[in-house]
Amino acid sequence: MSAAEKFPSLPNGARIAVLVTVMFESFSEGKAPPYSPMTTALKPGTRDLLGISWARYGGKTGIWRIMRVLDDFAVRGTVCVSGKAAEDFPEATKALHEKGHELACHSYTQDLILPYLEPNEERDVIRRCGRILQNITGAKPAGWFSPVAAPTEDTAEFVAAEGFIWHGDYNDADLPYVLQTPKGPLVAIAHSDFTDNRVLRGSPRDFYQVYKDTFDFLYRGESPAVINLTVHAHFGGRPMMSAMLAEILRYMTGFSGVWFARHDEIARLVFPPS
Repeated sequence: MSAAEKFPSLPNGARIAVLVTVMFESFSEGKAPPYSPMTTALKPGTRDLLGISWARYGGKTGIWRIMRVLDDFAVRGTVCVSGKAAEDFPEATKALHEKGHELACHSYTQDLILPYLEPNEERDVIRRCGRILQNITGAKPAGWFSPVAAPTEDTAEFVAAEGFIWHGDYNDADLPYVLQTPKGPLVAIAHSDFTDNRVLRGSPRDFYQVYKDTFDFLYRGESPAVINLTVHAHFGGRPMMSAMLAEILRYMTGFSGVWFARHDEIARLVFPPS
């Protein structure tokens, strides 16, 4: 039996599920992302003020534009939030929750990479991030996605132990599936193959074309199907990339049988609560 034959039918006879995923990230004080659109890197150990400013665009400006774009198409997505981003930008975090977007845990900062931590440190950061989001929004988060999609052998168990229902650090299947852990089941959801930062030094139009072509291929030939459409608030929230996000959503919403699902919604479809 193929994976598609095992996968449950999508609601209302939909042919394809589109998961709009927004990465709302922060880095440690004085740290910048290891990538940027700049073509000249500073010497190692140099404080990169432009890189820090570039990353903070996500909370100050980008996330608000992405919210407006999603509102325009009545799409509710999943926002993977660094704990520090939630602390630094609580108004944006609350607004996302109030608009009906799912908020998922995305470590405390993006330079806090799980395989570099001891197991007790990893468990503590997973627990800490969940508490931060719950304290700000009043809602317990349902999912976890690790920085750079890098889990450890313990991550799934720690995530399940915190009562989360989905885990996003997987790329071995197109369709979400149930993963058994010593602390209970999780729904494994594949990460995006082509996020917005793939075009940092290229054409934003490539982002649109990749997702249009993928959507057309799956819509015509495979059902049920799932697409994870991912942007970062500090890059995808800039006009040149938000324009492409709006264009691809305009294209996809023009078809019948498309379900724009949050990660928690598709997780509960794959593994319904008892």
